[in-house]
Amino acid sequence: MDIILLIKSAIVLTVILFILIYFLFKKPTKKKKKSKKINKQKSKKPIDLKSLSAIIKNPNTDTNTLEETLNKILKYHGNIPAKIGTNNHPNFIMYEDIVFAICRHPNTKSKLITKFTSELEKRNESYKGQINDALTRGLNSRAFLN
Repeated sequence: MDIILLIKSAIVLTVILFILIYFLFKKPTKKKKKSKKINKQKSKKPIDLKSLSAIIKNPNTDTNTLEETLNKILKYHGNIPAKIGTNNHPNFIMYEDIVFAICRHPNTKSKLITKFTSELEKRNESYKGQINDALTRGLNSRAFLN
């Protein structure tokens, strides 16, 4: 009787051991899919204007990244807040800095500058003159870089 009980116990323990080994080496696929979806949703979040401005001001940023960043600025922050009476909105200074930084960036192209400033002017008719002034100052400052 003792030997039969011992053999049955060994068989049950062996089966349990194989089940545990199976679950140990099984790859959890559902968790990875969920984490990929979460990462995609996080990457779709719009970035704030200061972060985008910092990317543009970095002299090591390549042309493709500059173009993507400028497109994000137009997509998420393309409309400048309205003027306060005859004065510019305080946030307009950031847009002037961005236009100025684009003009001075070593990896920029003329098409990129004109595309961005013309689109910004189309979206913000009341700031057209100020955007053009910032563009002129930025282009004039390029002469001092060389």
